[in-house]
Amino acid sequence: MTATPQAAPDLIVVSRRIHPLTEQKTQELNAIAVTDGIISALGNASDVVPLAGEHTQLIELPGTLVPAFTDAHAHPIMSLSMARGADLSGCCSLDEVVVALRAEAEQQGPDDWVLGWGLDPNLFVTGGISNQVLVDALGEERKAYVTLFDAHSAIVSPAALAVAGIDSARTWPSGSSVVVDAQGRPTGHLIEFEAMSQAQAHLPEQGLDEEVAALHELLAAMAAQGIAEVHVMDMNHPRTHELLTAAEAQGPLPVKLRISPWCTPALSDEQCAELITIQGDGGARWRVEGVKFFIDGTVEGGTAWLETPDTKGESTASAWGEIGAYARRVAQLHAASVPTATHAIGERGIREVVQTLAALPSNGVQHRIEHIESVPRPVIDQLAAAGIAASMQPTHCTHYTKADGSDDWSTRLGRDRAARAWCTRDVLDAGAILALGSDFPVAPYPVLPIMADAQLRRPVHDSSAAPILPEQAITAAEALAGFTTGPQRAIGRSGGTLAVGAAASFTVLDVDPLRVAPEELAEGQVLLTVSDGLITYRAH
Repeated sequence: MTATPQAAPDLIVVSRRIHPLTEQKTQELNAIAVTDGIISALGNASDVVPLAGEHTQLIELPGTLVPAFTDAHAHPIMSLSMARGADLSGCCSLDEVVVALRAEAEQQGPDDWVLGWGLDPNLFVTGGISNQVLVDALGEERKAYVTLFDAHSAIVSPAALAVAGIDSARTWPSGSSVVVDAQGRPTGHLIEFEAMSQAQAHLPEQGLDEEVAALHELLAAMAAQGIAEVHVMDMNHPRTHELLTAAEAQGPLPVKLRISPWCTPALSDEQCAELITIQGDGGARWRVEGVKFFIDGTVEGGTAWLETPDTKGESTASAWGEIGAYARRVAQLHAASVPTATHAIGERGIREVVQTLAALPSNGVQHRIEHIESVPRPVIDQLAAAGIAASMQPTHCTHYTKADGSDDWSTRLGRDRAARAWCTRDVLDAGAILALGSDFPVAPYPVLPIMADAQLRRPVHDSSAAPILPEQAITAAEALAGFTTGPQRAIGRSGGTLAVGAAASFTVLDVDPLRVAPEELAEGQVLLTVSDGLITYRAH
């Protein structure tokens, strides 16, 4: 047993086994003690339990204890406004979308907006994305706004277009656009954030109390999946500080939040300097750390940055116009010791970001790239050699692409580029840091099914689906590391392990993630989650 001499522990947890993800032998471990939020003992129950004092809470569970999970890329705060109304993520046809939207409309008043989210663009492959499905569901006169699954595009009804004053084509330097038909009439499809904001400005606002309650509910649900921390890749909620301050006034956040605000081409020098100033701001369980960039958009929206156009002649430009503007902003933040995370989807965008980050002088700041959907192996090798972390989301591959290439993402990229889809195996084999996440609300946040998909390279709950590039599968141990040690390394920290003196963040599962088949792992349940010594979830 290892222990530190101090007062009696606040908490002792006894399980069947512990995987500390360190060099310590697992067979020797089945009990952990926590004092003041720190692991104070780790060993066999016969040695740890006697440390208990009068006020020690003792919990015995028939499961496997592992470090708590960190979702390396999610948008829980943004989801409060985005994931409103009908959840369309499970709809497999436009007919199902119509049914879901009508059901949502029945719960609203006749003049209220009908909202939805999670709509899969693959449902529009044959006819093109337009608001016709909204008209079919609700008629011409109902205001409706539906976010597509990627959160980078939306469809709005004819009535909503009128309210927002959207009546013609419009483009922005970032690649955002109002899509129009051959006659110049808006189709209802809004691509990227500037275009979407034209309609979003007219959506009904939520009250602060409503958002506080929703945030606590969401974070509690994440804790119930073993998540203790989330790397939040935005801070564009108009009142983030007010929201989080109010939320913490009602009690500790069930999940710690590391928040990286956006740096866009539209920001002035003064606004970028402010991003440096606010680093470290926060509360008891949230902090502003790092800055988020976008070098491009999405393949499905035609706004990724590819070396050559996609099959529709799109995805040819950077969101920053020219790479020098992005490079100057990154260098400014790097010199101020601010870590960056850059959304890069297409192979040109990824290559340019890798080269930009690799050229920075070494100063110990850890940078990372988000998504990395399709890129040649030599660029991955360069990423690894430069020490850049790869933050990837396995279910983007398994939920939205198909092995036969018939999905929208693969069709747009073409066979050669689609054959480089989410190359997690190549990232690890190159020696790079791999951090895994969900990108919620783009995809579901439960960790165990994501870990299963990463091993199978197909949706774990669809055994009939062919695996997508099965040679890119990762092992059970690598998947677990992707949600524990990987996210910590991706922000330049050691952690995601269990050792005396470390923060007491762990979860107990009713399955052993290193010993069961992926299908069984996906059905596993969380029995307990502890975040910095705070019990944030316990199954009943």
